[in-house]
Amino acid sequence: MSKIGRKPIDLAGAKVTIKNNTVEYQGKVKSGTHILPEQLKAYVEADKLFIQKNDSGKHELSDREVNTLWGLHRALISNEIKGSQAPFERKLEINGLGFKAALAGQKITLTLGYTHKIDFELPQDVTLEIDKTGQKLTFKSSDKELVGFVTSQIRSFRPPEPYKGTGIKFADETITRKAGKTKSS
Repeated sequence: MSKIGRKPIDLAGAKVTIKNNTVEYQGKVKSGTHILPEQLKAYVEADKLFIQKNDSGKHELSDREVNTLWGLHRALISNEIKGSQAPFERKLEINGLGFKAALAGQKITLTLGYTHKIDFELPQDVTLEIDKTGQKLTFKSSDKELVGFVTSQIRSFRPPEPYKGTGIKFADETITRKAGKTKSS
């Protein structure tokens, strides 16, 4: 039995309707659908959504594979319903002399110490807030996977280095610093 799959999903004000294997949800920010595989079924009870194994049909998957599908789809539906109520937020910090970001429309221009500036086009569903120094970036989206993907792509332009600590890092990330070369006597 899947430990994640059997946990109920709190709807917290979102409206959910279930038709066959399609879960339709509507929240304050976003609405959408999620299609469950034939091995799973969903039902709503007391303002909570439950996902269960569907034992009615024969399928070629093993019990272990069905359990992994169960946990995966429960987590995906949970993230979609949470994102429909309030957007997910991810913060980045830029450290370094002269390192900064600027936003023009849906395009970010990053100055990261290279000979050229880096332009990055934001997807439609992602919004960005930059503080006045240009070094603290806050990304928001109702899609958790998309926000994580965009922030990891931007971080990859200049990952933090361990000697000076310069580069782009997540706000909750800690950089283990290394000692530089010392003069021997």
